[in-house]
Amino acid sequence: MSEKKLLRGIGRWDLTAIVINTVIGAGIFGLPSKVAALVGSYSLVAFVVCSIIIAFVVLCFAEVSSRFRSTGGAYTYTKEAYGDVAGFQVGWLFWITRFTAFAANCNLLVSYLGFFHEPLSDGALRILIIALVVFGLTYVNLIGIKDSVLTTNILTVGKLIPLLLFVVVGVFFIEPANFDFAVPPELDVFANAILVLIYAFVGFESAVIPAGEMKDPKKNAPFALMTAIGIIVAFYILIQVVSIGTLPELASSERPLADAAMTFVGGFGATFIVVGALISILGNLNVGLLATTRLLFAMAEKGDMPAFLAKTGDKYKTPHFSILLTSLGIFLYTAFSTFLAALTISTVTRLIVYGMTCLALPVFRFRKNAPEAGFKAPLGILASVLSILLMFWLLRSVKYADMLQLLLFVAIGFVFYLILRLVRYLVMRYSKQNKETSNSSD
Repeated sequence: MSEKKLLRGIGRWDLTAIVINTVIGAGIFGLPSKVAALVGSYSLVAFVVCSIIIAFVVLCFAEVSSRFRSTGGAYTYTKEAYGDVAGFQVGWLFWITRFTAFAANCNLLVSYLGFFHEPLSDGALRILIIALVVFGLTYVNLIGIKDSVLTTNILTVGKLIPLLLFVVVGVFFIEPANFDFAVPPELDVFANAILVLIYAFVGFESAVIPAGEMKDPKKNAPFALMTAIGIIVAFYILIQVVSIGTLPELASSERPLADAAMTFVGGFGATFIVVGALISILGNLNVGLLATTRLLFAMAEKGDMPAFLAKTGDKYKTPHFSILLTSLGIFLYTAFSTFLAALTISTVTRLIVYGMTCLALPVFRFRKNAPEAGFKAPLGILASVLSILLMFWLLRSVKYADMLQLLLFVAIGFVFYLILRLVRYLVMRYSKQNKETSNSSD
């Protein structure tokens, strides 16, 4: 059905830019110091190990996504693999993931603006900036997928240039004496460092949600996922090398990239990095809104949300009701939440989404009537098993209070699902009775 409703305006490189924007948000501008504080120079090894782990998950997404042309991402995959109830829960949790991730990063954007003028990150000015960001991006998403993609492409270039210059210039100022691999960290501490780094790599799963607006998604989705992750991994490792090599006090830095740039370029370099961070977060927010609204559209189209959310405008071919409802909710949630509070919910719910997609890979491989794969992941079953084990390992580290919050969201979703099914049943029964009454009167 979405084939006719939506415009296929996302090309191969457009999608690659979307993946880069969903992954490179704010994490890389703060995490180099956090992981260095845990394991020092071995943070480079942690980046490599984390990259390998994420590569397994991305392989699963690449194959599973290549089987579908419709909008929905992990929600669609789970619904097809495990049925309506599991599909709804993943869609519901995925929507919460994107919803809260937007709020977390938008709050972070406002905090970074405080670098230039502290009052901007507090009080009425904070609310005003949140409103300008949310509803500005709402407008971009309402007027058509091509404008949203163009904005994404511009912001991708805007975020990569500061990071590229940071690496290219910074590499000439590296002090080899800053690297110390004499004492390996304890295994538990190293594992914790990897867990911290996971946040810098997440977000790619959102890029495959708007498949109904992609050109040839069965081929382009796997290409974009793997190409973008390769670019991101290269950037991350080089950034960590420069950060360690140019900033001896990296472990205690609050703005590691800005502080490192200050050492080899001066105040202008620090300002340039902060501007890059702002552009990076804004790009992340743009594709985050795109993914969140299209997920709601997909769920409505398949009967798991009210039908009006699946309607698209005649002129721009965008799901305007889904966009407006999501944007209003995001604005309210962002205005009354903090970065850390929103981030916690987003991270925990995301683990479930990853796990269910990885579980779907072997199901589709062994099911005879499964949608045909446009891409077959090498060592796909192994990647699926290792990814699922990783999800269990990560969930074990979730705090009790956060796990209770996750279960609460699952319970709310299940109640909402039952209410929707009851309403649909009553409407169908009422329509049937009216039809029978009309036929008998004739």
